[in-house]
Amino acid sequence: MSGNLYLESIRQRFRSYKDLGTKTLDRLTAVQLHWQPSGEPNSIAMIVKHLHGNMLSRWTDFLTTDGEKEGRNRDQEFEEDNLSQEEILQRWNEGWNCLLNTIDNLQPEDLEKTVYIRGEAHSAMDAINRQLAHVPYHVGQIVYIGKALLGTGWESLSIPKGQSAEYFRKTPGKK
Repeated sequence: MSGNLYLESIRQRFRSYKDLGTKTLDRLTAVQLHWQPSGEPNSIAMIVKHLHGNMLSRWTDFLTTDGEKEGRNRDQEFEEDNLSQEEILQRWNEGWNCLLNTIDNLQPEDLEKTVYIRGEAHSAMDAINRQLAHVPYHVGQIVYIGKALLGTGWESLSIPKGQSAEYFRKTPGKK
């Protein structure tokens, strides 16, 4: 696979994950963003805080500094702090802007460079692939929680249940 093709693919994948999360966040109230089931599962607000911290740490100076930045306090990302809905969305967008701006500026020759995460060497491509596993894992959690909270009021982010045949009938060539 050519480096240009890979870079275009990851740009599209990351943007699709951002879109899924954004559509979910936009449907929820501040109270819903902070909702937690019993036990210690994370609220959507905590997941957003974690993704924000992770993205800023990994993608700031991606090719030149360790991906685990000295100033990051990962444990604090999982503490409830009653951020407003606006603050949660601001962190969501700030993290994604850092990630997407970095990805948009990568060149094919950058993919073979060595980057470090917590002192461990990785090819840049491997570090990107780590994020392609990590980020959608958490976006899936956000979508799942949002869907559970909205129940029957949830509007599908893809093809709604029971409507695949109709979708493919209206969209020739998509099957």
